Amino acid sequence: MYAIVRAGGRQEKVSVGDVLLIDKIGQAGDKVQLQPLLVVDGGTVTSDASKLAKVTVTAEVVKAAKGPKIVILKYKNKTGYRKRQGHRQPLTQVKITSIDA
Repeated sequence: MYAIVRAGGRQEKVSVGDVLLIDKIGQAGDKVQLQPLLVVDGGTVTSDASKLAKVTVTAEVVKAAKGPKIVILKYKNKTGYRKRQGHRQPLTQVKITSIDA
């Protein structure tokens, strides 16, 4: 059994026991509910909104993490203008604990 869930502006394919990185939510040890978009259980595929309202995908927050460093460099030729900036996106590592259909 697996599900496609909406997590942090993206869609992720998850099954019980999977660990994934999503946008920052909650503290370590918190339980979070992820919104399912599609559930596949053997040969049956559930994508109807009324049936998906009954499905819960539960995850546990494992730890906070950071994404890779992104370097932003602005440069203008012949004027001496250089500006360097960096960014690391805050992320959260979650473990899928259950998919209840």
